[in-house]
Amino acid sequence: MTTTVAVRAAERAQAVTAPLTSAARFLVLTVRPGGEPAVRALLPDLAGLRRAVGFRAPRAELSCVTGIGSDLWDRLFAGPRPAELHPFRELRGPRHTAPATPGDLLLHLRAERADACFELASQILKRLDGAAEPADETIGFEYFDHRDLTGFVDGTENPEGAAADRAALIGDGPFAGGSYVIVQKYRHDHAAWEALATEQQEGAIGRTKLTDIELTGDAQPPDSHVSLTSLDDDANGEPQEILRHNMPYAAHLGEDVGTYFIGYCRTPAVTEEMLRNMFLGRGAATHDRLLDFATAVTGGLFFVPPADLLADPPPAAAARAVPPNGDGSLGIGSLKGLTSTPPPEPDGPGRNPY
Repeated sequence: MTTTVAVRAAERAQAVTAPLTSAARFLVLTVRPGGEPAVRALLPDLAGLRRAVGFRAPRAELSCVTGIGSDLWDRLFAGPRPAELHPFRELRGPRHTAPATPGDLLLHLRAERADACFELASQILKRLDGAAEPADETIGFEYFDHRDLTGFVDGTENPEGAAADRAALIGDGPFAGGSYVIVQKYRHDHAAWEALATEQQEGAIGRTKLTDIELTGDAQPPDSHVSLTSLDDDANGEPQEILRHNMPYAAHLGEDVGTYFIGYCRTPAVTEEMLRNMFLGRGAATHDRLLDFATAVTGGLFFVPPADLLADPPPAAAARAVPPNGDGSLGIGSLKGLTSTPPPEPDGPGRNPY
């Protein structure tokens, strides 16, 4: 992606490359059958909601990035779809699994104040009341000098400036400025991790703990996190990088502590290759050593449309056929009376399984 193309893409983008903040809230929602009109009505208003909340906290640097899942895209929009949008693909390795979990809509809220994230989330959920419900809500926070709860700095190798735009944003075509984002919540076995010596922890991560320097040569284990998430340049000599905005999360009740992984990329293939290496292994490594202490409990893939597409969404998808059960309901509890809208069979590029 040339510099000129990257600039044009960045001008169309949502706040994908906005800087890290001290607070974040990650909302993954499922949209109920029949809730599509409420989502379509919300999308053009998201920028205004963010401005309204942000105006009350002018130094909070509040931002909102919205991602749409594969099934919901077909329920919302007619016409072309992002070529590589597909459901998150579960990875089942010899010891660890990256599960695929429900999710139609992703909202990544960031600010220097947690109350700004909370208020914007509240306003969005109010608009979607009865149409969507949270499948997961995770509250992230900055931990000292951008460390996660393993005690190591997270995101050191993030690309910066124009390199971040090239890595995270689609450069041209109708979806220029868009991005693919993969999210996973990793729950830490904090006690087991803390029982390791510092040198063992450094071997699992692939960096020094105090100074955040990458291990080199024979000191870098083949099953370290750094080894397995570092990819060679692509066929055109371009770096294969992603933009991470990970945040720690924690609740002492239930000992639920961990890291919320969120990785943006111009193509999901790069992030998916990293995850395959981690869970299925590469070379001498059967899996990422860090996974012995961090368990993936959620997994979702979403497309982040350009901001102008949210402001002026594509035409609505055609109404789906009602199942032959009389009233068109799903017949389950509170979903009774809601029309089922099954997605069409995959038939486009980027929609086939591995």
